[in-house]
Amino acid sequence: QVQLVESGGGLVQSGGSLRLSCAASESSFSINVMGWYRQAPGKQRELVAVITSGGSTNYADSVKGRFTISRDNAKNTVYLQMNSLKPEDTAVYYCNAEVYSGIHGYIYWGQGTQVAVSS
Repeated sequence: QVQLVESGGGLVQSGGSLRLSCAASESSFSINVMGWYRQAPGKQRELVAVITSGGSTNYADSVKGRFTISRDNAKNTVYLQMNSLKPEDTAVYYCNAEVYSGIHGYIYWGQGTQVAVSS
């Protein structure tokens, strides 16, 4: 069982920056993929960015060039640096971890952190 704790959300003006952090309860070396998803009111949860244990990344088109995902395996932490924030980035952001063991896959979620961007 992997526990994820997010931090770093808050209220920021349009054009501002925030950095989200997600600390995992066990070594992130054992976590194959870590990522960030978000859910705005009335909308489905959507992928924001993911990063593999090897450092490969993937971003939603809407955040490319503005957001950067990174991970520090020594600290069991994944980060999301968000720059040039827009009101449409307002959502609850959830940390995600995927662990693959043999034929089994396990998905874990954090409790979420609110990001609000004012115009």
